[in-house]
Amino acid sequence: MCGIFAYLNYNVNRERRYILEVLFNGLRRLEYRGYDSAGISIDSSLPPSISDHSNGPSSNSPPPLVFRQEGNIESLVKSVYEDVAGTDLNLEESFSVHAGIAHTRWATHGEPAPRNSHPQSSGTGNEFLVVHNGVITNYEVLKETLVRHGFTFESETDTEVIPKLAKFVFDKANEEGDHTVTFSQVVLEVMRHLEGAYALIFKSSHYPNELIACKRGSPLILGVKELTEDENIAASFHDVKFLSKNGQPKELFLSSDASAVVEHTKKVLVIEDGEVVHLKDGGVSILKFDHGKGKHHGALARPASVQRALSILEMEVEQINKGNYEHYMQKEIHEQPESLKTAMRGRLIRGGSSKAKTVLLGGLKDHLKTIRRSRRIVFIGCGTSYNAALAARPILEELSGMPVTMEIASDLLDRQGPIYREDTAVFVSQSGETADTLHALEYALENGALCVGITNTVGSAIARNTHCGVHINAGCEIGVASTKAYTSQIVVMAMLALAIGGDTISSESRREAIIDGLFDLPNKVREVLKLDQEMNDIAKLLIAEQSLLVFGRGYNYATALEGALKVKEVSLMHSEGILAGEMKHGPLALVDENLPIVVIATRDACFSKQQSVIQQLHARKGRLIVMCSKGDSASVCVGGSSRVIEVPQVEDCLQPVINIVPLQLLAYHLTVLRGYNVDQPRNLAKSVTTQ
Repeated sequence: MCGIFAYLNYNVNRERRYILEVLFNGLRRLEYRGYDSAGISIDSSLPPSISDHSNGPSSNSPPPLVFRQEGNIESLVKSVYEDVAGTDLNLEESFSVHAGIAHTRWATHGEPAPRNSHPQSSGTGNEFLVVHNGVITNYEVLKETLVRHGFTFESETDTEVIPKLAKFVFDKANEEGDHTVTFSQVVLEVMRHLEGAYALIFKSSHYPNELIACKRGSPLILGVKELTEDENIAASFHDVKFLSKNGQPKELFLSSDASAVVEHTKKVLVIEDGEVVHLKDGGVSILKFDHGKGKHHGALARPASVQRALSILEMEVEQINKGNYEHYMQKEIHEQPESLKTAMRGRLIRGGSSKAKTVLLGGLKDHLKTIRRSRRIVFIGCGTSYNAALAARPILEELSGMPVTMEIASDLLDRQGPIYREDTAVFVSQSGETADTLHALEYALENGALCVGITNTVGSAIARNTHCGVHINAGCEIGVASTKAYTSQIVVMAMLALAIGGDTISSESRREAIIDGLFDLPNKVREVLKLDQEMNDIAKLLIAEQSLLVFGRGYNYATALEGALKVKEVSLMHSEGILAGEMKHGPLALVDENLPIVVIATRDACFSKQQSVIQQLHARKGRLIVMCSKGDSASVCVGGSSRVIEVPQVEDCLQPVINIVPLQLLAYHLTVLRGYNVDQPRNLAKSVTTQ
């Protein structure tokens, strides 16, 4: 979805050029969240000193500057410097205190255009400015009310109602004689009227040098970097005291994601739903929003502040750089041997000569007995996460002996499908913030199910709101098309199956074989990555094609769906994953000598059936690309006319991890050859935080 970012320097001199570059770089780190338009706001000149408005809003602060541009971040950068060159704005002007905000957009309401880009404004003078990630569901009602009060709207966005509502609240308070209304009081009153999901950052000319952030459903973090007065060296870490107004020079950052903060500081606060974070005078005040608290004796409510401690980011700057790779997707495909190792580290126990091989998932150990007593397990996810759960379903059914059902989160909500107290609902999401999955989680919690989260993001909404869970530890994934998170999800869910079925003696040898396979899996993935050039050659053969079919069954039905999804996501070629058992029920009509078809036929219980599928497709002159286990080329290549991809053979339940890698490479090379942006596919964004 969208990415929002803010930078506030306090008691440390920063030139306007430096401030602009911090904002631009923050947006570059968040560009995977949206890249069809962008905007920033900075101060036009030195605002009044802090003491000028310590007892209330300032009335003589110059209006902030707003720059908005259609296109990617570099389009914004270019337009800002071109605009500045045509004015007398001094880029070398220094600010000891300054608050800037920035936004990169994935359009939901209104086409990509400057008028629909953020920051959105309260109107002439930019008295209130807002950057927003999420969707305001009641914006039409709010808009009608504000229009009746004389406000004029310029955009088609849902966001524009927020700064205009802030101005309405501010003006109303002043009309009623409350000339000491604080910025946080204005924002809290605005929040009382908003419905939907949002992360917001407010900037106002009435409250210079201040920023306010709040959230409900959408991710937002605060980064804190305290500096010594002379050396600008990071100071020591003092938990809650670190957020106080101690007069020390510091830099404060607000961001949708840690990737935009980690290069500045590792000291962060994950802002929780309903919290209002007020940055003022170098301090951080955290207020808890109470929907029931509005005006008190005619004045806006003044809620008490809460205390929170900072945490340390477990992320390195190197993780968010491309290194020696051309694209993030390419890097993340090749990182999979290491990401799989990390996902399994400390969780697989090989045992000794007399001890059984086991799996230890610390986040689940207190709930395993409850899960084993469940009437069924329900996997809930969207897109790639759904496909990963589908790949893990057979082994979970086999080892647990329980029925396992699959639900696409949005469809479950649309149907209001039955979820029972005796169910275990497993929510799979790379970001942990996927809107449909979050709403499905709320639904399952209301129905009393035990909720398990499988995410890649510590502190995410799904991680916080489920009863228990497992982090996949795949590391930061920036490419919009998920690769290493998908394979890590499969491995974690295979370990989940091993843990749930760990008390069954009859399946002990099967479990031990899978554990041995997991230990060796990173080496097997490293081996299959050597097919890179071969997949590039196949991509060259497909570059002009309009469509691609991918047939799979059993464990590899999910591989067919995910492989087709990767191709359509990034290369913009129509691609469809099909359950091979359904081939004769319609899809066979598409087969001719021109349509390229990938058939996944690695050795497992379905191998002979896939051989039959290959025979039938060959009989109809199908143009086949067959993926098989090493040494099986002769068994699947009918008449020598098929292109064959040989991959290492592993345990059947782990084979989807191996088999997806060539298809990831195919999608990558096909996209590059067709001249599209691999990391920023058309119309898509990494984290879907709106419904």
